[in-house]
Amino acid sequence: MSKEGVAVEEAAVSYSGFTAKHDLLWGYKQTEIGVIPKDWEVNRLDELADIDPDNLPSNTDPSYEFKYVSLEDVNEGTLAGFSEIKFRDAPSRARRKLRKGDILVSTVRPNLKSHFLFDRDESNWICSTGFSVVRCHEGKSLPRFVFFHLFDGSVPKQIDALLTGSNYPAINGSDVRALEIPVPSTLEEQTVIATALSDVDALIAALDKLIAKKRAIKTAAMQQLLTGKQRLPGFEGEWEVRQLGNLCERITTGKLDANAMVEGGEYPFFTCAREHYWIDKYDFDTEALLVSGNGANVGYIHYYKGKFNAYQRTYVLSGFNCNIHFLKLFMERKLQDRIRTEVNAGNTPYIVMGTLMEMNISLPSRKAEQTAIATILSDMDAEITALEARRDKTQAIKQGMMQELLTGRIRLV
Repeated sequence: MSKEGVAVEEAAVSYSGFTAKHDLLWGYKQTEIGVIPKDWEVNRLDELADIDPDNLPSNTDPSYEFKYVSLEDVNEGTLAGFSEIKFRDAPSRARRKLRKGDILVSTVRPNLKSHFLFDRDESNWICSTGFSVVRCHEGKSLPRFVFFHLFDGSVPKQIDALLTGSNYPAINGSDVRALEIPVPSTLEEQTVIATALSDVDALIAALDKLIAKKRAIKTAAMQQLLTGKQRLPGFEGEWEVRQLGNLCERITTGKLDANAMVEGGEYPFFTCAREHYWIDKYDFDTEALLVSGNGANVGYIHYYKGKFNAYQRTYVLSGFNCNIHFLKLFMERKLQDRIRTEVNAGNTPYIVMGTLMEMNISLPSRKAEQTAIATILSDMDAEITALEARRDKTQAIKQGMMQELLTGRIRLV
């Protein structure tokens, strides 16, 4: 993180808890959109930028080819895709011309924040009229600074107010022009703020890329290790195929209704949800795999060791004569396929006892090899989980930084 990002964390201590409801700190003023520094101003967006400045005319050459960005192509600051199309084949909404530095503000369901800062050098890009294109005035406003305001602070609140009571969640160009943002008096301060937030964005993007890479490595490792295509050093011999019912001493279900949970209960209560609930009594005290038997998460598998309870459509597997973690990994890879093959067209997927009892499990004959494979894959899982936690923490830090920096509550210059 840059020195600006470090300064944010240090300054946050002295400014924590400062809100418009408290007495104004020296050097700040109350405005219609909140408390800001005295040397900042509140500007309408059309005072800082041109709105929808350049559009394709209706008499455009039918053979003109361009790259088209639709509303569906943008998701919370990210361009997920685009289409290459000729004018004659383009939808009627393909009209807004783009150039580098333009901000695409989604006017349809703007509360979803499907906005994008256009960063391409090519000139043949067009976006849907479902966006308003904001082209910042050079020397007065910085595109990235304005862009960050779309995701936090007063601008989302103004947009939400415009949508209140509306049957169709949309705003128009006039609404975009009238949006108000607090602006530092100098481009230097806008730049420093935008740089600090961009540094955090870059870190989040790098973590996302690393997480995707680690997931791909784990998937490849599972394909090799859970099939015996690749053997670990020191292990040999044939694998065996056994039915799941022969690998567990007991496969049963819970006895309780799904609504039996108790807030603040003592023991985990497993239903068919991904997250467990709590309850005040337990029916099981063992090491188990718990399999969701129906619903949106059918086939989802929990591991738990200790006292717990379970819903009547949650299967409880216990008493294993194989490595439980190897078995869980194998089932996570194969159970969904088995569920799909047993479902009749149009029926809701669910598990019956035979789905589990008769499921074929391919595994090494030696438990030591099962354990070694499970350990390697579990270590990969732990690394991915740690990276995800770091990414989530960084996102939370960015959210806090935006709240402080975009209002001037913390100053970096």
